[in-house]
Amino acid sequence: FKGGGEEEPLLAYEFEPDTKSEVLVDLQEYLLTSQIFHSLMDGAAAEQASRMSAMENASQNAGEMIDALTLKYNRARQSRITTELIEIISGAAALED
Repeated sequence: FKGGGEEEPLLAYEFEPDTKSEVLVDLQEYLLTSQIFHSLMDGAAAEQASRMSAMENASQNAGEMIDALTLKYNRARQSRITTELIEIISGAAALED
């Protein structure tokens, strides 16, 4: 806010404190606290976003693991059933002879 005389940018305003320096100091403090608050909120939002992303990835990995384990279980079950059927057929064939 540099300027003097008629070119003074704050000339048209009336200030509650009589000195413009007090107002400018108050505005500077407000600006600083606003910037700090904005930085803290930005950090908190980034933390929540990374947590959300991590949980989404964990859920996706768990789903893939469930699919893989279900496939292994079904293959083992099918193999066991096939073995039992072969044993039953072999036993029946042995009784016929």
